Amino acid sequence: MSIADTYRIITVLLTLISLMSRQELIGPQGLRQDGRRANELRKIKCKPSVLSQADGSAYIEQGNTKCLAAVYGPRETRQKAQVIHNKANINVEISLAPFSMPQERKKRSKSDRRLLEIASAVKQTFEPIIMTSLFARSQIDIYLQILQFDGGTIQICINAATLALIDAGIPMQEYVCACSAGCHENHILLDLNNTEEMADTPELTVALLPKSGKFTLLQMDSRLHVDKLEPVMNLAALGCKEIYETLDETVRENVKDLFQKSSPY
Repeated sequence: MSIADTYRIITVLLTLISLMSRQELIGPQGLRQDGRRANELRKIKCKPSVLSQADGSAYIEQGNTKCLAAVYGPRETRQKAQVIHNKANINVEISLAPFSMPQERKKRSKSDRRLLEIASAVKQTFEPIIMTSLFARSQIDIYLQILQFDGGTIQICINAATLALIDAGIPMQEYVCACSAGCHENHILLDLNNTEEMADTPELTVALLPKSGKFTLLQMDSRLHVDKLEPVMNLAALGCKEIYETLDETVRENVKDLFQKSSPY
């Protein structure tokens, strides 16, 4: 057998393996590996005011991805070089718990490139939304920790930060909700999990202001055909609106509970 024949056989085998792994994402009944339909969100659980020492905090689960958020401020800026004279400086730090990824036990530092990219995206998302001009020469710190990872890191960080900022009483123009969508063969998938992200599915992450319909973040991790861009973006926007309803209901229930606890009657 020649080297050319061996090369062709290896190429065919790799192609077959790739096709098999891609076909597993969508079953014959149109269901994904976790039992969801293509346009279905993962189950969301969230709770604000989970940390007593933070000015605002929140815990949120999207499927098997879990995130804890804490907000401190507005408070005095720690470094003079970070002082902005006409508005508050927003500082975002993200950490990944060592036990969050079973396949990767090593601890990632705060200077990890991927975590810095996510922190930058979260900061850029909230800078035009938080009314920073009301708190000149101060700093708002947003700390996010991923407790369990199963895809959708950016969106869960944005959603958790939104809840924590509301819990801290920091004024914003409106809610910021984030969701992802991708395209696998002829199927447009909503809210990708880690398995779907690792299958090289073209993914678009969207952060939306639900009431005004404005986008504050559009991030794509791989190439997507231009004909698929609009339907993928529209599905992600619908996912953001569904997430908004869940977050808004949680906030209203939390306010009602606080009012009942503070009421003397």
